Amino acid sequence: MRAGFLRDVRALLPTLAVPTLVLHREGNRYIRVGAGRYLAEHIPGATYVELSGNDHLFFVDDTDAVLDNIEEFLTGSHQAPEGDVVTTTILFTDIVASTEQSARMGHRKWTTLTDSHDAMIRAALQRHRGREVKTIGDGFLATFDASTRAVRAAMEIVAAARGLGLDVRVGVHTGEVEVRADDVVGLPVSIAKRICDLADPGEVLVSEAVKILTVGSGITVSEQGTHVLKGVPETWRLFAVPS
Repeated sequence: MRAGFLRDVRALLPTLAVPTLVLHREGNRYIRVGAGRYLAEHIPGATYVELSGNDHLFFVDDTDAVLDNIEEFLTGSHQAPEGDVVTTTILFTDIVASTEQSARMGHRKWTTLTDSHDAMIRAALQRHRGREVKTIGDGFLATFDASTRAVRAAMEIVAAARGLGLDVRVGVHTGEVEVRADDVVGLPVSIAKRICDLADPGEVLVSEAVKILTVGSGITVSEQGTHVLKGVPETWRLFAVPS
């Protein structure tokens, strides 16, 4: 170790002819920040990044910042940071046979009807504290922080759609998703969509996870057997909610 500290290779720095990235934490108390600056100044074309923090070891403190700078140096860009991962209840809606109804009614009447449908769903989401994520075709993707509210909103949506002369199916599932500014992503989102696709016209279909979380809420369900969800491992027990 003594020999390593006494060896002086500063004269060789200008001879380096490879892309070089120098990362140094400004509060490093083991090797002062001036040493990192010196390296970058004397290596031709070196990139110098001064990071916050005082740890010397690269694998402690803010490692994301270290990795982001290395990734950008090697590839020219770095991935967006991961969003918050939370457990939430996902609700998917879908208008049954929308294409056929649109063709039969004509564009103007169908647009008026779907505008009423959209307003009805948004009102139901607001009443049950759901968050509209986005619309997909003639359906909605929404999230809730409570499974009971999601199921009650689904029941209300199906009943109100029937009053408009529409058959709407709804799928509900609870799981961990990554929440982004304008979207939610993760396998639970796909599962909720697959459950919605399996629901009959005017039916609310939920996963076993939702059924367990609504026990004691007064919501009754009837088992609909086990199903294979396209692209999702294993088989899934699904339950229908009277609407």
